[in-house]
Amino acid sequence: MANTGNLINLDTVAKSYGTTTLFGDLSTGVNTGDRIGVVGLNGTGKTTLLRLIAKTEEPDAGRITHRRDLRVGMLPQTIEYPAGATITDVVLGDAWLPTEHTAEHHWAGDAAIRNILDGLGMHNLGLDSSTDTMSGGERRRVALAALLTRPVDVLILDEPTNHLDITGINWLAGWLTANARTLIAVTHDRWFLDAVCDTTWEVTDQTINSYEGGYSSWILARAERDRQAAATEERRRNLVRKELAWLRRGAPARTSKPKFRIAAADALIADVPDPRDTLTLARLATTRLGRRGYELADVSVEFGGRAIFEHVDWHAGPGDRIGLVGANGAGKSTLFRLLTGTQQPTGGTVETGATVKPAMLSQELHELPGDLRLLEAVQEKGNRFTLGDRDISAGQLAEIFGFTDKHLWTHVRDLSGGQRRRLQLLRLLAEQPNALLLDEPTNDLDIDTLQALEDLLDSWTGILIVASHDRYLLERVTDKTVALLGDGTLKELPGGVDQYLELVEGKPADGGGPATTAKGTGAPNTYKVNREAQKELKRLERQLDKLSSKETALHEKLAAAATDHQRLTELHAELNALLAEKEDVETRWLELADAEG
Repeated sequence: MANTGNLINLDTVAKSYGTTTLFGDLSTGVNTGDRIGVVGLNGTGKTTLLRLIAKTEEPDAGRITHRRDLRVGMLPQTIEYPAGATITDVVLGDAWLPTEHTAEHHWAGDAAIRNILDGLGMHNLGLDSSTDTMSGGERRRVALAALLTRPVDVLILDEPTNHLDITGINWLAGWLTANARTLIAVTHDRWFLDAVCDTTWEVTDQTINSYEGGYSSWILARAERDRQAAATEERRRNLVRKELAWLRRGAPARTSKPKFRIAAADALIADVPDPRDTLTLARLATTRLGRRGYELADVSVEFGGRAIFEHVDWHAGPGDRIGLVGANGAGKSTLFRLLTGTQQPTGGTVETGATVKPAMLSQELHELPGDLRLLEAVQEKGNRFTLGDRDISAGQLAEIFGFTDKHLWTHVRDLSGGQRRRLQLLRLLAEQPNALLLDEPTNDLDIDTLQALEDLLDSWTGILIVASHDRYLLERVTDKTVALLGDGTLKELPGGVDQYLELVEGKPADGGGPATTAKGTGAPNTYKVNREAQKELKRLERQLDKLSSKETALHEKLAAAATDHQRLTELHAELNALLAEKEDVETRWLELADAEG
């Protein structure tokens, strides 16, 4: 195998389906060692691009060439195996992919294969297990294992992190980083993009825009491109700039993700408000939430003779923003059922505050009325809604959630997966709950829609509990991390996802190198080295929130006292003192953040 050089070329490629043109005049190439992340809105042609590159689909015009004897392995979204095939048949044999026989596979060895199967969360499945009885997620993991055991030149992955938990995603990122492969991956997992990819392809407007770096670099480049072009899509641009502000100031910036120019980032975010400015952002959650949320006292739950929870004490109070992490089957959905009252504990009590009005976003979309049109589905929840201090119609509410006039009369069953997910959340919030429980909310959402979802969650002032394998989302919208470790307990983790990975693995992810830092730099774990600094940062962030609230209140008092000169003087003095205190706190915050970076 050659170590350098061009592997794949696309020359003036065009591809259409019916009246929809996905690519018009596309020319690009893939070189040895490229690690390319492919992003873009749903429906722009990302999966089609992968199939064209793999030559499993032919272009309508143009030419696609591979280097002679190039070996390409692809993980598609849909997996079909022969009836009766076992894991051994798929991973070691040729039941799904052609193999170069056993001799070719001696390079891996049994230990390496076991490492791959364990890393992908398949340690409970025997090699003789039939794929006929496996779930869709298990079948995809078997296919991914088969790809990783084959010595291919180019690895093409379509949503490789689907059906993997945080531990599996972390392991896969480490394995791909440590093993020299040319990689092309379509994924909506932004942490994975930053950890694995050094180039980002954005599929848009029937072509590809290429950017150096992973997700963080792409966000900066896209924001800069929009600024230079004086983009008219002001709402989308603000979301991108707000996302960039969080990247610059938030947890990922204190590890190793951003690689962009700090000066350019500072210029772009200079006038962007804090991600969760609850005093100015409109909100649907108008139902008053009292002092009490959820209280679990000595709770135990058994299922099929297995203890899911054992004597658990836990609470979630007003304003708590909690991320739940844990392996599949650890009890996250059980916890949600306890909180919503659809399941009773075997022992102990679950008490809910008298004013708590919960709403839960499940993983399923079957509750949506497929025969109704989108506007009718919104009107099922009401014709008028209160948003902040505004009274708006069902159509205006749909517009806020990103639906245009052309969508309003589209049948729900004809919407894309991401659009239905957005509609599901819209209908949920239209009920004006004050406790929001989200079970894997990122399913079927592209990155732009994820940003819109996070913007909506920024304005949430009630209880927020999110169970997700999307590490980026958890770090972005929650303030606390609670782990379900599969031993019947709930454990709060001050160190967040990094600490969770330490607990379940006992060491940084293997797979050849640490994946908790981008590009396997082997930087020390943040929780180990900077736990006290993180606590101080959290304390300062809470103090800044309080000071910002006081500042807003003072501005309101100043406006109200416009004709009272004596009162204005007093208020100005009060404001100046508060601003000086806020500046001191911000300076200390920046010192700690820079030290952690």
